Amino acid sequence: MKNTIALVTGGFTGESAISFKSAEVIERNIDREKFEVYTIIITRERWYYVDENALLHNVDKNDFSLTIQDKVIRFDAVFIGLHGSPGEDGKLQGYFDMLGIPYNTCDAATSAITMNKGYTKAVVDGVKDLYAARSVQLFSHTPVSPEDLLKQLNLPLFIKPNSGGSSIGMSKVKLASELPEALERAFKEDSQVLVEEFIAGREFTVGVYKGKEGIQVLPCTEIISSKEFFDFEAKYTKGMTEEITPGRMSEEEVKRVGVVAAETYSKLNCNGIVRIDYILEEGTDKFFFIEVNTVPGQTETSLIPQQVIASGRTIQDFYTELIEMSLESVKKLVV
Repeated sequence: MKNTIALVTGGFTGESAISFKSAEVIERNIDREKFEVYTIIITRERWYYVDENALLHNVDKNDFSLTIQDKVIRFDAVFIGLHGSPGEDGKLQGYFDMLGIPYNTCDAATSAITMNKGYTKAVVDGVKDLYAARSVQLFSHTPVSPEDLLKQLNLPLFIKPNSGGSSIGMSKVKLASELPEALERAFKEDSQVLVEEFIAGREFTVGVYKGKEGIQVLPCTEIISSKEFFDFEAKYTKGMTEEITPGRMSEEEVKRVGVVAAETYSKLNCNGIVRIDYILEEGTDKFFFIEVNTVPGQTETSLIPQQVIASGRTIQDFYTELIEMSLESVKKLVV
C-alpha cells in the first residue's frame, strides 16, 4: 500500500519563487510506485491543492487534511520543499509536531535557530577545526552607526539579512561610504542584520543528511562565481557560476571537511538533508563557517541534486530514503 505524501511549497517570502521550482523537481523525482503525492501550496491567504482539472481544494488546517469529492485525504508524511518562512524557520515544523505528522527536515527548534545566522554561529562555536569570521549582529531597534561598526570590524565586509536565504538583500562592502546603503538594503529584508568580515579563499558547500546508515556527507561542491560573490542572481541563473562537484580539495581536506560537517550537523541536532556553506581560507587551509541551510534548494541549478548524482545515487532513491526515514521516525515513537 502506498504512503500518502504532502509536498509543501509556496511560502511567505521572496523565496517562494525558488520553492515552486524546487517542488517541480521534487515532484518529478518522487517514486510513484511507493508514494501518492499531493502538492500543497501555502500562502498567507490560503493553503490549497490544485487537482488535474485545475480545481482548487482548501486544506483543513485543523488536521492538515484535504477533502476531494467527499473523500478525506490524510497524509502519512510531509516533504517540506518550502524555502524561507514558514517552511524553513520552524513554524511549519511546530505545526506538524502538534498534529503528529512526520516530515523530512530538522525539527522546530533547530529550524528556528539555523534560520538566524548569528545564533547558528554561536551554537557551532567549539566544533573542532571549524572557524568563523568576526561579526556583529545588528537589530533594527538598536541601530549602530557605520563608524562604530568600523571600530569593531575591518573592511571588506559582508552585510546579510540575519534570517534571510538565497542571498536576498546581501551586499559586499569594500568602502566605508558603501555601508549605509548596504545596511538599508539588508534591513528591508529583516529586522536583524549580520555584518561579517570578509574571508579570502575558495567557497564550498556540502550536503549532509541522516540516512539509514547514519549521518552521511555528500561530495562537496566548489563555487566559482562570475560575480563579486555568490548572490541570488549567481545562484539561480545558469552560466553565472561554475560549480565543480566534487570540489577541488586534497584527500586530507576532503576527510577533514567530512568530519567537521558531520559534527556540525550533530551539534545543531539536524535531521533530513541540510547544506553547509564554508570558505577554505587562502594560505591557511582553515574551514570558515558561512551558514547552514535546512531546506536546501532542489531546482535544476541547485547544488544538492548535483552532489547526490556525484555520490553515485539517483535523485529518486535519495528522496525515497528521506521520506522513509521520516516515516521510520513515527514507528520508533509508536514502539
